[in-house]
Amino acid sequence: MKKLIAVLALIGGALSLAACDDAQVASQNLSKAADNFEINRRIVFYNGITGEYMLTIEGLCSQEPSDRKLAVICKTGPGTYKKHFLGLSDNVTYFSEQMEPAQASVYQYRVTFKPSVIVPSINVR
Repeated sequence: MKKLIAVLALIGGALSLAACDDAQVASQNLSKAADNFEINRRIVFYNGITGEYMLTIEGLCSQEPSDRKLAVICKTGPGTYKKHFLGLSDNVTYFSEQMEPAQASVYQYRVTFKPSVIVPSINVR
């Protein structure tokens, strides 16, 4: 009986780890899609003391958090972008919300090559 319980616990643990791996792969694929401006986001900055919203950014936006600031880059049209820098403090924070569901495979990961990195632009004089 103890062996059966141990085996069942081992199988349950393995299944829960597999579920975490699926969630991590899906999360990474969704983040990659958002960074490629494929997912609509709403990013809200609010004051934790007053509870008031200070700023809302919505659209096809990528975010780059760092220590005390957040850079938000939004695609505004074909080949056009806007970049915003927002300072964070003890009482100012933000949350980012995905506006609608998106497909994310848990069976494959995603690699994106940017052509400008692989083949550099060459100026001929």
